[in-house]
Amino acid sequence: MTVHETDSLYQTAKNMGRKVTLATCSLNLWALDFEGNSERILQSIELAKAQGAKYRLGPELEICGYGCADHFYESDTLLHSFQVLRKLLESPITQDIICDVGMPIMHHNVRYNCRVLFLNRKILLIRPKMLMANHGNYRELRWFSPWNQLRQVEEYFLPRMIQEVTGQDTVPFGDCVLATKDTCIGTELCEELWNPRSPHIQMGLDGVEIFTNSSASHHELRKADQRVNLIKSATTKSGGIYLYANQRGCDGDRVYYDGCALMAVNGDIVAQGSQFSLNNVEVITATLDLEDVRSYRGEICQPNMESDHKLCHRVKVDFSLSSVDDIYLPTHQPKTWHFHTPEEEISLGPACWLWDYLRRSGQAGFLLPLSGGVDSSSTACIVHSMCVLLCQAVEDGNIQVLEDVRRVVGDDSYCPQHPRELCGRIFTTCYMASENSSVDTCNRAKDLANQIGSTHMNINIDMAVKGILGIFSVVTGRLPQFRANGGSQRENLALQNVQARVRMVLAYLFAQLSLWARGKPGGLLVLGSANVDESLTGYFTKYDCSSADINPIGGISKTDLKCFLSYCVEQFQLTALRGILAAPPTAELEPLTDGQVSQTDEADMGMTYSELSVIGRLRKISKCGPFSMFCKLIHMWKDTLSPIEVAQKVKHFFRMYSLNRHKMTTVTPSYHAESYSPDDNRFDLRPFLYNTRWTWQFRSIDSQVSQMVTKKQ
Repeated sequence: MTVHETDSLYQTAKNMGRKVTLATCSLNLWALDFEGNSERILQSIELAKAQGAKYRLGPELEICGYGCADHFYESDTLLHSFQVLRKLLESPITQDIICDVGMPIMHHNVRYNCRVLFLNRKILLIRPKMLMANHGNYRELRWFSPWNQLRQVEEYFLPRMIQEVTGQDTVPFGDCVLATKDTCIGTELCEELWNPRSPHIQMGLDGVEIFTNSSASHHELRKADQRVNLIKSATTKSGGIYLYANQRGCDGDRVYYDGCALMAVNGDIVAQGSQFSLNNVEVITATLDLEDVRSYRGEICQPNMESDHKLCHRVKVDFSLSSVDDIYLPTHQPKTWHFHTPEEEISLGPACWLWDYLRRSGQAGFLLPLSGGVDSSSTACIVHSMCVLLCQAVEDGNIQVLEDVRRVVGDDSYCPQHPRELCGRIFTTCYMASENSSVDTCNRAKDLANQIGSTHMNINIDMAVKGILGIFSVVTGRLPQFRANGGSQRENLALQNVQARVRMVLAYLFAQLSLWARGKPGGLLVLGSANVDESLTGYFTKYDCSSADINPIGGISKTDLKCFLSYCVEQFQLTALRGILAAPPTAELEPLTDGQVSQTDEADMGMTYSELSVIGRLRKISKCGPFSMFCKLIHMWKDTLSPIEVAQKVKHFFRMYSLNRHKMTTVTPSYHAESYSPDDNRFDLRPFLYNTRWTWQFRSIDSQVSQMVTKKQ
């Protein structure tokens, strides 16, 4: 080949343009924070452009925040979203890059969850969400309608404030894709990836090469691998480039959005953002070769093209994502995704959620009743993990985190030096002792507080309990007694509940005034520490010290919490946790026997925490009632329990569950970490008044047990 021929081929390659630099991001958004959200959006676009990107993708509903809930009904939410859109259109930062942002839009008096794609002060298209998330934590059909007109596009008349900027009267609205001079981009929105009718399948068969997914996908233990595998699978089947953007932070609600922005090509991950981070804005970019997609599809997809396939509606734009001189531009190569262990997820997810809540609440720290048991110790360790993350972020030069820390502690010159020192400033723990408390639990709480650095107090509640019982005695002439002292079950339970509720009252008193007593400004948020298994059976007192402002472990099982504490022993060198892990869980609300604890949680509940975790998953995830749960458990537990024993445990659980279901109406807002959470406020929509005898259901179980016993004989 001659030099002239080589040069000619080089010029041809230059003119084709094949390599594209794309950007996706994770943003820490806050529902209705239009000012802050718009600033974070602009910052992400600026970072994307600085890294050479020609297209920037953001999270779902990023302009207003995903968690607006019934605020989506308000015209103000729509108005302010358009005001922010105008600000974005006018900004010089958004020029010369295709910007893909999310906001609610009303079309023909119907409200839609939309993506708005614009370039150089012109709106290119509006793509409404077609498949809605309407299960678990999500109620999208309450506020939005799905766009169910496949491959159909209508004209959307822009509001006057937008027309003034763009000079456009109408723009395409519907199921359409964007055709640039060198490629084609198609949109998926969050739930559409998880749906069996995912749009990327048909788009890929019609030649769409770049798929984008704008999400508000919450963190749940062991969920990240599902998300990553779905995206890898999407591009393994039909080839293509897949961009995933996600929200980060608490957004003002019970869930934590965990970021994980990523890019995949032909089944391989090529760029990965962080899953848990304190950065408000994280942008990842990648340079990718369109010819890799075309070569992959030439073999995989060609035989599968449908002859009667309805083509995507293409909106053309006179713009290229590639450049004419990109032949020497290096492309990103496949990488192995790093998944966190469940213990790491518990350490990081709730810690980030707590920090978001604290810095946005205007409070000066946390207060935790620390009993020396697994649950409250887990909560304490999560706060300690939060302090570790904060110190690391400050050390890494995160100015926003430093400013927020200074505002929380009330000192403009403060700079945290060590997690233990920071913990002492923003975290107060207290051991609330009674005559029923043991020396061992008191010492365990004190030792852990000393190791994490919290400001610790010992508070004796006996005086308050006796005062309340004295009032009762004066009014009724009767003084209740514990069962151990000859009292009835009613007396025994009432005496336990008094202690538990006094602790709640004192926790709030010290949260409001302990900093005042030390001559410092601000108040403290009270942390709860009831795990998800206890909530299932209602094994806690209504309005006791489990009633708090927020609860970071309310969606985590006892089994996972024990594994988490073992992790903390090694990760943070918290050796005091060894004694806590070895001790049997106890409420310490009944009298001691020879100075030792006689009451244990598992004995009170009538089942182990491990059994409860299994039952919880069957009840919520597998949708089991009493009979179907029994039918599953006789096989799962056949090596340890007889059918009669299984029946007894199932019936005991449903009795306790239905008796105490009313407690879920007042449960402390908890970090959502498990898909079998019993929180009835948002997640578990079941009644709270039951026929607790379950006569028909239990009779069905008894009949089945009788048949099994007869067959054995």
